[in-house]
Amino acid sequence: MTTFIEHIVKLTDHRDRDLLELTLSKALIDLLPVSRIVIARVMREDGVQRWLEVARLDAKGGGRVIDPLRVDFQSLVKLEDASDRLQCLTTRERVEIAWAGPDGPRVTMLPLFSDSRSDDQGVLELHSDAALQPDDLALVDYLRRIYRNMYTLLEYSDRDALTGLLNRKSLDNAFYSAVLEDLDGSTGAAPSSVVPGQERRHRVPVNYWLGSACVDNYALIDDKHGRAVVEDVLQLVARIMSNTFRTYDRLYHFGGQDFGVLMHCPDEALVLSAFDRFRANVEKFNFARVGRVTVSCGFTSVMADDSPASALEKTQLAVNFARRGGGNKASSHLGLVRRGFFGAPAPVVVSETD
Repeated sequence: MTTFIEHIVKLTDHRDRDLLELTLSKALIDLLPVSRIVIARVMREDGVQRWLEVARLDAKGGGRVIDPLRVDFQSLVKLEDASDRLQCLTTRERVEIAWAGPDGPRVTMLPLFSDSRSDDQGVLELHSDAALQPDDLALVDYLRRIYRNMYTLLEYSDRDALTGLLNRKSLDNAFYSAVLEDLDGSTGAAPSSVVPGQERRHRVPVNYWLGSACVDNYALIDDKHGRAVVEDVLQLVARIMSNTFRTYDRLYHFGGQDFGVLMHCPDEALVLSAFDRFRANVEKFNFARVGRVTVSCGFTSVMADDSPASALEKTQLAVNFARRGGGNKASSHLGLVRRGFFGAPAPVVVSETD
C-alpha cells in the first residue's frame, strides 16, 4: 500500500488541475477502508445545474474519469434530483446515509471545497461497509486541504489577472491532456514531456473545436478612451463570454484584444451558433463609456496533427476573413476552406455552414 506521504507527493507534483480529482481519489481509496470514491462537480448550462461525476473509482479495480468537455449535459442528473448531495453542498457539512441500518453500509458525503465559490462546487462521496472512524475522517480532511491548496495554486497560475479567464499557457495543457474514459484502458498516462521550443503533436479526439474572438477597432478604442476604459471593455467582454458559453467550455484571454474558446461539440453548425450568439450578445450590450462594441470570431475543428499554435493560426485566418468583411461576424475555417479560400477542402465534412 502506498504511504500517506507518497500520496501527498503525488498530489503536490501536478501542474494540471484536471488530474487532481483522479489523484485525490486514488489516495483515498488506497488509504481508507472504502469500497468506492465518487467526486461529483456542479455543471451549468442555460441556467440549469446538473451533477457530473468527474471521477469514480472502485477498490476492486476499475472506474471512470470524465472530461467535462465531452459530456452530454442533458444526460446528467439535475442538482435537485440528488437531494443528499445538494444538502451537503448547501450546508457545507458532512452528510451520512446509512441505507442498511446504523451499523451497516453507508455513503459519507463531504464538500469538496471549503468555501461556497460559485464557479467550482463539488461533493466527495465515500462508500464504505461501516461508519468511518474519527481517524479516517481526519485523514480525509488532511487530503482535502492539500487538494484545495493545490487547486487554488494551479488555478491562480492558469488565470489571466485582468479578466479571470484562462491564460495562453493553460491552453497548451488542455490541448494535450489525455481524455481518461476508462482507468483500465491505455489513456490513463499523463502526457509526455516536451522539449523546450519544440512543437508537440498529439492525437486529439474528434469533435474538439478551437475558436478565437477579437475586439473590433481595439486600437481606436484605446486611442480615444485610454487604457483604463479598454480594460473595462475587456473585462465586460470576458463576462459576456462567461455568460454565453457553457460552464464546461474552456474560455481564454490571450492578452490584448484576443480571446479564445476550446469546446467539444458534435456538429459544426452548433459551434457556429454558439459563437454567433456570443457575437450578438456583445453587440447588443451597452458599454457605458464606449457605447457599441463588436467582436469578430473564427473557429476550427482540432485535427489529429494539430498543435495549439497551428490550430490558433487557422482560427486567426477565419477571424481576419470576418474582419475584412466589416467585422462583427463569426466564421468557420472549415467552411471557408470548402469555399476555396484557404487551400484544399478538409477531408471530413461535418456541415455546410461557414
